[in-house]
Order: sequence, then C-alpha cells, then structure tokens
Amino acid sequence: MTATLNRCYKAPPMTAADPVRDLVEADPVVLLELAAAIANDQGRWPAERVTDLAREHAPRLADADKLRLKGVVEQMLMGRDVDAALEWLHATGMLRILFPELEATVDLVQEAGRQHKDVWAHTKQVVRQAVRRPLVRWAALLHDIGKVPTRTYTTDGVHFHGHAEVGARMFDRVQQRFQFARDERQTIRFLVRHHLRTNQYSEQWTDSAVRRFHREMAVHMTDLLDLSRADITSKRPGRRRTLLEQISALADRVDRLAEEDAKLPPLPGGVGNAIMTAFELAPSRLIGDLKRELEQAIERGDLEPRREDPYYVAYLARAGLVPDVAPEKRDALIAAGGLVGDEARDAESDLEGPHKGADPDDPSPGVLACGHDPDNDPCVHRDVDPDDVPPRIEPG
Repeated sequence: MTATLNRCYKAPPMTAADPVRDLVEADPVVLLELAAAIANDQGRWPAERVTDLAREHAPRLADADKLRLKGVVEQMLMGRDVDAALEWLHATGMLRILFPELEATVDLVQEAGRQHKDVWAHTKQVVRQAVRRPLVRWAALLHDIGKVPTRTYTTDGVHFHGHAEVGARMFDRVQQRFQFARDERQTIRFLVRHHLRTNQYSEQWTDSAVRRFHREMAVHMTDLLDLSRADITSKRPGRRRTLLEQISALADRVDRLAEEDAKLPPLPGGVGNAIMTAFELAPSRLIGDLKRELEQAIERGDLEPRREDPYYVAYLARAGLVPDVAPEKRDALIAAGGLVGDEARDAESDLEGPHKGADPDDPSPGVLACGHDPDNDPCVHRDVDPDDVPPRIEPG
C-alpha cells in the first residue's frame, strides 16, 4: 500500500491500469488514507491527477464503513501537518461529504470591516496547535461549527451568541457519520460545549468559584485547558501571552486548591455540635451517621467542603435526613439557611432588600453573551481595534 500511495506524488497522467485508481475504485476510504499521508508527510499534496481522482470519488465516502472512516480521519487529525490535509479535503470535496458543518465555515468572516481569517482558517490553525491527543483534536476540529447558525451583525460588530451550546448540539449529528464509543462522544461534546469557559476566569473569582469550576469540569479539566490554549490564534504576541497566562493562572489555582483540599478534612470541626444545637439532639451514633452523609454529599459534589456550619445544617434540613424533626422546625432552619437563635434573626434583617438571596461567589459559568473567543472579541465596536482593547474578559 505504501509503495502504491507513493506513486500519488508522481506526475505522469493516470492510465486505465493505474494502481491508484484501482485502489480508490475498490475502496474510497483510500482517499482518506491519502489525506492522512499528507498530514504525516510534511503537508505534501499528491499530484493533480490524484486530486482530480479524489474529486471524482469523494461522494462515495457517504456510504463507507463508519468505524473505518472514524479511524482514518483520526490518523489524519493526529498528523503534524493536519492543516494541509484538511485543506486538501476541502479542495477535493471530501470535506463537504464528511463535514458539511465545516464546509460552511469556509469564508465565514469573524469581523466586519477588517481583514481577518475566516472560521475555517482559524479552525485549521487550532487543530494544528492542539496537543496530539485524539479527542482534543476532534474537539478542536468541531469547536466552532456553531458559529455558522449563530452569526449575527449589530452596530457593535459580528456576534456568535451561544455558539458553543449550538455546536455541541450539532455534534450529535456529526457523530452519526462515524462510530464513536459512548465515552468518546461524551468527551467531545463536553469540550465543544465548554470551550469558552476558561475565557471567563479572572483573579476576582473566589476560591469557592474555582472549586465549583473544577468540580463541573471534572475529568475533562486537562483536555479543556489544552483545547483553550490551542484556541488562541492571535498574531499579537502580547495578547497571546496574556491569554496563555490567564489559562495557566486558572490551572495553577485549581491545582493549589486541590492540594489544600487533600490535606484538610472535608467538614469543619464544630459541625457535630452545630447539628446537635440546631436539631436539639443529644450526643449519639446518629450524629456520626449524619456527618458521614455530609461527607458523602461532598464527595458527590452536592456540597462544598469546609463551609460554615449552618450551610450543612440547612442541607440536612432540606434533605430530611434528621429523623423525627417537627415540620415547623425543619422549615425554619431551611428559611434561615441553617442559622438558629439570634444569628437567624440578624440574618433575616440583613437579607432585606432587592439583593436577597444573591450568590456573590457565582462566576456565571455559562458562555459569554457576546460569543467571545480568544482571537476574536466581538464585544467591542467594529471600528475599534480589538487588539488594542485590554484583554480582561468580563463574565456575561
């Protein structure tokens, strides 16, 4: 096979007995093997006669075996010169067959009134820059497909509101053309949906907010951070450095808090006494059982570790985990957030007003309303140079 594929780089016209034509006519997936060869051979395209042959047979890929398609596309994605291979897929019409969502990003501008690479050019660069792990590169390939149906023009420029969520839903259609394992589908979809999340980080996030972010990203944290780094395609060194430093700061803070959390018990020392006081319980085995319930809730991510005692008292009341508690007492504890006595009355007074119940630690984890990505900041007016705007990103 290798010797035959090497002939693809030779210039003589194709004849009726050409072995390359015979291979392609017998198995159209050979065309994708050629793309994988491009990605792994310094980006060299085959001779024009082979490119013409690929254009002729590209439609046959629609009926090819899904598992084989997935495997060969993945070989291409893992190549060092994957951007050249992707452009060859576009030139031969194979991209339109396999990834019509990507074909639609060609010439899709990201800014009005300025020369700027389109979404397709940005995507190719992100894939090339991504770490060479298959699922990260799949996510890099598909992370911006949601920009096609979400692009809007306003007086402030071009916007892609909610494109991450839309792209994740579009992936549900893409994956049907390939045979992914269930965990692979879940990972790629998650990365596409959350690829903007790290953009929202700032030093103003509380430790509680960082812990919440880490918990929500769970096992995908490393992949998400690596995808975010690859998604920076700005040609301005200063801007690129600032965004990379922001991602590194978030990663370092997550690691530091995780180390601190591993050294400390999940519950504060006085929570047992607080439970007995709030529910009027005597020392007993029940107190230990309730503390274990709280620890298990922390492990599941239902509760945060080392919060104030009333936080855990309120949880026990809401969950109805303490037996034989009068309904009016349970309702009072819930309403007071686990506080009792004078503290409950003081808190009731402090919460009066328009901001009652606000959570100052909530980092607003949804995507930015303006559809920001690291290289294109449509939050600014189209007449303003976005590279001259301070890089700090406000959560939407």
